[in-house]
Amino acid sequence: MLGILNKVFDFNKKALNRYEKMANAIDALSSDMEKLSDESLKAKTEEFKGRFEKGESLDKLLNEAFAVVREAAKRVLGLYPYKVQLMGGIALHEGNISEMKTGEGKTLTSTMPVYLNALSGKGVHIVTVNEYLASRDAHEMGKLFDFLGLTVGLNLNSLEKDEKREAYAADVTYTTNNELGFDYLRDNMVLYKEQMVQRPLNYAVIDEVDSILVDEARTPLIISGQAAKSTKLYIMANGFVRGLKLEEDYTNDVKTKAVQLTEEGITKAERAFGIENLFDITHVSLNHHINQALKAQVIMQRDFDYVVEEEQVVIVDSFTGRLMKGRRYSDGLHQAIEAKEGLEIQNESMTLATITFQNYFRMYKKLSGMTGTAKTEEEEFRNIYNMNVVAIPTNQPIAREDRADLVYRSVEGKFKAVAEDVAQRHALGQPVLVGTVAVETSELISQMLKKKGVPHHVLNAKNHAREAEIIEAAGQRGAVTIATNMAGRGTDIKLGEGVIERGGLAVVGTERHESRRIDNQLRGRAGRQGDPGATQFYLSMEDELMRRFGSDNMMNMMDRLGMDDTQPIQSKIVSRAVESAQKRVEGNNFDARKQLLQYDDVLRQQREVIYKQRFEVLDSENLRKIVESMLRSSIERLVSAHTPKEELQEEWSLDGVVDYVNANILNEGELTLNDLRGKESDEMVEFIYDRSIADYDAKEEDFGNEQMREFEKVILLRAVDSKWMDHIDAMDQLRQGIHLRAYGQIDPLREYQMEGFAMFETMIESIEEDVAKYIMKAQIRNNLERQEVAQGQTAVHPKEGDEKPKKKPVRKQLEVGRNDTCICGSGKKYKNCCGAQG
Repeated sequence: MLGILNKVFDFNKKALNRYEKMANAIDALSSDMEKLSDESLKAKTEEFKGRFEKGESLDKLLNEAFAVVREAAKRVLGLYPYKVQLMGGIALHEGNISEMKTGEGKTLTSTMPVYLNALSGKGVHIVTVNEYLASRDAHEMGKLFDFLGLTVGLNLNSLEKDEKREAYAADVTYTTNNELGFDYLRDNMVLYKEQMVQRPLNYAVIDEVDSILVDEARTPLIISGQAAKSTKLYIMANGFVRGLKLEEDYTNDVKTKAVQLTEEGITKAERAFGIENLFDITHVSLNHHINQALKAQVIMQRDFDYVVEEEQVVIVDSFTGRLMKGRRYSDGLHQAIEAKEGLEIQNESMTLATITFQNYFRMYKKLSGMTGTAKTEEEEFRNIYNMNVVAIPTNQPIAREDRADLVYRSVEGKFKAVAEDVAQRHALGQPVLVGTVAVETSELISQMLKKKGVPHHVLNAKNHAREAEIIEAAGQRGAVTIATNMAGRGTDIKLGEGVIERGGLAVVGTERHESRRIDNQLRGRAGRQGDPGATQFYLSMEDELMRRFGSDNMMNMMDRLGMDDTQPIQSKIVSRAVESAQKRVEGNNFDARKQLLQYDDVLRQQREVIYKQRFEVLDSENLRKIVESMLRSSIERLVSAHTPKEELQEEWSLDGVVDYVNANILNEGELTLNDLRGKESDEMVEFIYDRSIADYDAKEEDFGNEQMREFEKVILLRAVDSKWMDHIDAMDQLRQGIHLRAYGQIDPLREYQMEGFAMFETMIESIEEDVAKYIMKAQIRNNLERQEVAQGQTAVHPKEGDEKPKKKPVRKQLEVGRNDTCICGSGKKYKNCCGAQG
């Protein structure tokens, strides 16, 4: 353990020694920069860009570039970065985290590495926690970049696509973490390449990096669509397939569990639903519903493949026979079974795309961050993001007094003491910032201060712009501000006139947070830039953290000593005990985030594959080669399933091959049993593939090259998007139930990886089969348009999107007679509506 600590401190020491030498070299250039005229200073940007294009590295340009920004900041902003800010900037350029105390000028520090990296022309993102801070920094620091000839973009939620594209095209883009993630997801759902707004992710500087990469790391960003497919279609499809006859209307291959409509069945479907061509691209959804209803009716057997328990369809594990509660069949099959069993049909998955901040930010070529508090989470930053934390020294020695915690017997006694302390300091004219963990606590203290006649402001981290104003004024004489720990973060508290003489800002903590980092953040509000200040935490034996880690012994000791509610214990031993409790909680939280990331990595790898292939579809002029390979794969799988190597040729199910090919690839009756008899498996594949390519060529000749190319894109995009959405849902269901496997001495993560991979392979096969079927069977229309699979997309930040939909009452479905009123609610007789068989 000591070795690790020495290594960490050793790294910090070595880094600071190196940074100090570099800062001295930058400082040595200051007199040269001072002599330059404004025009000459501005001209440096083009000079640096030219040198970079000729092969000079950014590291080589660093000293001069930093010196240029430093001089420009003095002329434009009236600010001149200190040597410690130069050191912080170097740490950021190297892809590390600069831990700089509150008030040390992180915003100005970031301008130097941002300028240097923007010279590459690949874009730099400055990421903040809310739009108020992004707008403020873009406005204030934008003047500096503008002076130096760089373009500045501000990416807000309210912008249109064209405005966003312009913001991302700038050299420097100010934005929030939420907006970055959502823009990335939306970019991977567009129908035309030109609709994308982001460029490849190059370099990001994250302000309040601990808040974004630790506190919000587990929070997934979700884009959801309207409640997907109508449940009515499942009921209608179920009603239709119930009247079909085996062999006449559909074939069932028991070996491969493949069931499909015959030509007669397709004709009946077209008549029943009043359409001309079931394989037309406008009827993809209907065709899918009919196929799934057929599968539910014919293949899926109650009490074998699934059971009905408490009005729910529960899957039976085919290997173990165990019930897999929480799991659902994907691709609408589960809903089709619900329709078959007359149960309430659950809404389809509405998640169209999702990503966590952990995975989004790891896609940048280089990542860096700034915060006042990161050392406590150093292991996490190094292991997950490959960033070291460098603690940058303060410009002035810290003059703040951090007092030992005061521990009271009860919560009531503690809050009385807090209110009394605040009232006394207020009377002396000392400004006080009261930090609370919960909103309820801030409201309780507010009521107590009102009774004492102490004027104050309450902040609950809701209105960011108003908060910043209040926080800025929190250092004025006699000001009292009650804030939840995160409120107003990113805004400096500057001391008003006469406050230094009164001891500076006093920070009063009403309880310890489970993370030391949040407590340090609160402490750091006082004593900026060498100002005086004081911090005091009030604890009670009834606080959650104290209860969780055994306050009984201390409570007994207080009883023995006869201490009442007005007498606190003030002891470094207690403070150390609390800190060790916090370390344990932090360790547990880190383990939970790490495990979550391991699970999320499975979906990340799959997401990257799908998004890369999807972009290739958008970017390609001609997809014919891709479609041909999908067609071949589908044929190979089909033939292989019906002609197993371990069986004799006489036992092969050639009927199944003929039925499937005629229904899904070639024209009806084009393939016969005689065509396949006597052929080896690979010969069958070649024969069917050659026939399908001939049909493909004929189709292309009919419709022309240009329209055929667009048709291929439409089919591919639709197949990929709809299958990927279903897959996200299926992976989510798998993840929710996988932990139960641990009871069977099975590693849930390994199982999730293996099953997730198998499901992904199945999805790819399903995409290939859909593409093959629709390319070969669908008619091409003149007004062909690419369409989004799900409409009404909404970006859901998980804090808003976590609520589960309310359960609707279950309607038990009865057997319906042919002359009864149809169950779909049309008012017609069942035989003339959903039960119509033509």
